[in-house]
Amino acid sequence: MLDSIDLTKKIEDKNTYKKRLKKLQLQLLGLQRALINEKIGCILVFEGWDAAGKGGAIKRTTQNIDPRGFEVHATAAPTSEQKQYHYLQRFWNRMPKYGKIGIFDRSWYGRVLVERVEGFADEDAWKRAYGEINQFEKILSEENYIIIKFWFHISKVEQLKRFNERKMDPLKSWKLTEEDWRNREKWEQYQEAVEDMINETDKANAPWYIIEGEDKKFARVKTLEIINQTILQKLEERNVDVSGYFKRKESKE
Repeated sequence: MLDSIDLTKKIEDKNTYKKRLKKLQLQLLGLQRALINEKIGCILVFEGWDAAGKGGAIKRTTQNIDPRGFEVHATAAPTSEQKQYHYLQRFWNRMPKYGKIGIFDRSWYGRVLVERVEGFADEDAWKRAYGEINQFEKILSEENYIIIKFWFHISKVEQLKRFNERKMDPLKSWKLTEEDWRNREKWEQYQEAVEDMINETDKANAPWYIIEGEDKKFARVKTLEIINQTILQKLEERNVDVSGYFKRKESKE
C-alpha cells in the first residue's frame, strides 16, 4: 500500500501555501472554541518515518490556536516504572480533558511498530495489541472523543537527504540520533509493520490518514484540512451549529 502513495504531490507557490495555511489555522481556532463549549475531546496521533515532518506539522497545527486548549505529548521509550504496568496505562493518563486537544507525537502504536521490529514485544504480544488498541480507541470514541491518526510517509531517498541536512545543521543536529540510523537499516521491516498496523487498526471511529510528506508545505496543509474536516463533520453529526464560531473570522476577512 505505501509503495502506491503518490509522493510527488506538492504546493509550488509559497504565497498560496501561506494563504491556505492561515485560513485553515483560523478555521481550527473556531473549531477549537466549539470543542471547548461542547466539551468534546480531540485526540490527534502523529506517526511516521523519522524526519518525515511530524514535528513541523504539529507546530503549524498548534501555531495559532489557544495554548490553554491543547497539550503535545512526545512519546519516548517506557521507563522502568512504566514497564510495571500494561503498556496502555501511561496513555490513559494522558488523555485530554473533554473540550481539549491531545496531540501525540508517537503513541501507543509503538507496540506494533518499534516494539515489534526491535523485539521488545514477542509475536503473541504485538499481534494481541491490535485488538487491544481497537478496543481502547472504541471506548474513547464512544464517549466524547474524536480520534484522528496520521502516518507521515516519505521515500527512503528523501529520508537520507533530510538526515544529511540535519547532520550538517547545528540548529537541527540534535534531532538526529544513532537510533534513527539503526531504524533506517530496518526500513523494510518497519514498512511491513506499518502496513499491518494500518490494515488492522483503520476503523471508522479512528481512521488512519496517510500524509504525502516529500513536500513539507503540502503535508502541513493536508494535515490541517483533515483535522478541520473531521472535527466539523463530527460536530455536525452531533447537531452542533458551528456557524457562530466563525463569525469573527469572517468579519475580519
